[in-house]
Amino acid sequence: MNGPAIAFEGVGLILGRTTVLEDLSLRIAAGSIHAVVGPNGGGKSSLVKSLLGQMPHRGTIRLDWRSDKPGVVAYVPQSLDFDSGLPMTVEDVLAILCQQRPAFLGPSRALVKQFDAALDRVGMADKRKRRFGALSGGERQRVLLAQALIPAPDLLILDEPMTALDEAGAQIFEELLLDLKDRGVTVLWVEHDLAQVRRLADRACGLNRHLLFDGPPAEVLAPERLLDLFATAPRRSLLKAAS
Repeated sequence: MNGPAIAFEGVGLILGRTTVLEDLSLRIAAGSIHAVVGPNGGGKSSLVKSLLGQMPHRGTIRLDWRSDKPGVVAYVPQSLDFDSGLPMTVEDVLAILCQQRPAFLGPSRALVKQFDAALDRVGMADKRKRRFGALSGGERQRVLLAQALIPAPDLLILDEPMTALDEAGAQIFEELLLDLKDRGVTVLWVEHDLAQVRRLADRACGLNRHLLFDGPPAEVLAPERLLDLFATAPRRSLLKAAS
């Protein structure tokens, strides 16, 4: 199974009296790394939540799978809200997120090897029995990356996953992202680090309630477009870059 293409067609979202997204149309190619950049409050996380079915919206969001059978969708949030005093180990957290049977029974035998492989992939194999609340922010983020690998995803949705990562964690993330691309996984990646987007993404789009541009990062992340993107009142136009 390879990742799907994603089509956003005329997507709009209003929360209360605030327009969060307006008439957004965008297509993400199958098997590509597509980054979404923009200011805080510009609608990036709302776009992700709409895709995940967590927010009602106007318009159409469609996953075009290459097979009649849908593949695996994985999601990595910015952070995980939890009580840091809870006596949950890293293994417990993975069991809660990755299996259906009660976590207090421990991981199912079928998942033990997958837990080991995923934690090893993000450099956390030696902290499987550590209390999750005692980990640093970057280590917790690595655990969230690990859970997204169980089972192996066909579509990976990332909402600013690098926020708490240190240099070693950022390197692991980069290697993981490129490995997933080699496997044909589609990646929708919300990110604030423009240098990383330039280096790793196939395409980047600018979102500030409206879609302002979409194209190769080296072309669209030019200073004048970024000024418009982060402006208080951005122009309502889609600036097209040559593919």
